[in-house]
Amino acid sequence: MSNVLQQLAEILEQRKLESAEKSYVASLYAKGINTILKKIGEEAAETIIAAKDGDKQQIIYETADLWFHCMVLLADQGLGPEDVLNELQRRFGLSGLEEKAQRSQKS
Repeated sequence: MSNVLQQLAEILEQRKLESAEKSYVASLYAKGINTILKKIGEEAAETIIAAKDGDKQQIIYETADLWFHCMVLLADQGLGPEDVLNELQRRFGLSGLEEKAQRSQKS
């Protein structure tokens, strides 16, 4: 499954070199971080509404949109899915309470 994320990450990197007139992702990069973040907010809200409505197909569709736009954000910031997956792996086996306590000790 993570292979799909890696393939998407590679495509998103390629889109940085494309024309904003011909690529949706290139247009997001060209418009900047505020536009990317706005799209993530919109997709998160749509995911929440789909979940509230209990529409499983719509939850899948909206979550895919949300993940996609989060991947755009990662690429924009020079990060990739492996960075998030590594963080999730680091947390594996920790309780959420332990993990949160570790983060607050670092700040």
